Amino acid sequence: MQPERGIIEQFANTFNQIKTEISKVIVGHETIIEQVLVALFAGGHVLLEGVPGLGKTLLIKSLGEALGLKFRRIQFTPDLMPADVIGTNLVVDDAGGKKFEFQAGPIFSNIVLADEINRATPKTQSAFLEAMAESQVTVAGKSYKLNPPFFVLATQNPIEMEGTYPLPEAQMDRFIFKLHLFYADFEGEKEIIRRTTASGKYQVKPVLSDEGWKTIESMKSLVREVLISSEVEEYVVRLLFATRPNNVQRKIGSRRSPIPQITTKYVKYGASTRGAQALVLAGKVRALLDGLANVGFEDIDRAFLPALRHRVILNFEAEVDGSNSDDVITEIKKIVKKAK
Repeated sequence: MQPERGIIEQFANTFNQIKTEISKVIVGHETIIEQVLVALFAGGHVLLEGVPGLGKTLLIKSLGEALGLKFRRIQFTPDLMPADVIGTNLVVDDAGGKKFEFQAGPIFSNIVLADEINRATPKTQSAFLEAMAESQVTVAGKSYKLNPPFFVLATQNPIEMEGTYPLPEAQMDRFIFKLHLFYADFEGEKEIIRRTTASGKYQVKPVLSDEGWKTIESMKSLVREVLISSEVEEYVVRLLFATRPNNVQRKIGSRRSPIPQITTKYVKYGASTRGAQALVLAGKVRALLDGLANVGFEDIDRAFLPALRHRVILNFEAEVDGSNSDDVITEIKKIVKKAK
């Protein structure tokens, strides 16, 4: 059933109010703020990469304040253990003896900042896998549900920096978006300096009520109701197939799905099915923001880079030739669109 126009307008208004509040303290990164919110309402999680000092931590803290939700920060270090993240069973006194009692870790929050996630060992990184996929954690064979909404924003420094552990592909695939945070432009840097060195203080005000989590869950449900035509679905699948070097050329609907030469030359592993899900859900959020109840091709295109850049793994030849994932998948999209 197609969403009503009034509900669509309310979605866009709430989204933009949250974005405006966060922009009070985060200067020069409007696109990043918008993409983080798109990921939130699409029901996914975000991996944010950038060098230190660009406001990654402040961004997620401001998001929690604007939504009025419980926020926890976990500082990842090489000695951090999985129990430090998800919690553990403790022996406590009971009437008649001892018993085990579960002590919840910091992951039991609505918004979790996994700060510098690539500084922890792979064992600790994997503690997030079940939580991100199923919104629950398991300790000693017993599962514990996480309260909705559950949103993880993980930050990492570029992999080339010392003292880091690359995230495994299975972990990367759990993030709906990977975003790159760069330095602000000239005017943005001036504004940041002015705001952070003067006596005045910019504060984020809650946009939602005390039970704002219900509003967020309702908005996430609305996203699922947005319609998508078979033509746009076919476009998503053709994009996905075009990233897979070992895929045979096959017919999708009335068209062939080409395997570009750049894919067979530079791509080691293509995007998973989660990539298609990310494109569709992000496209639905984009459609609602434009006041529409159905997804267009342009909505898919706007989500293409953040949804697939971390899901397409390049080979050694691409590294030698100086090609990165953004360059390769952008070229792949151009080829697929020409074939459309």
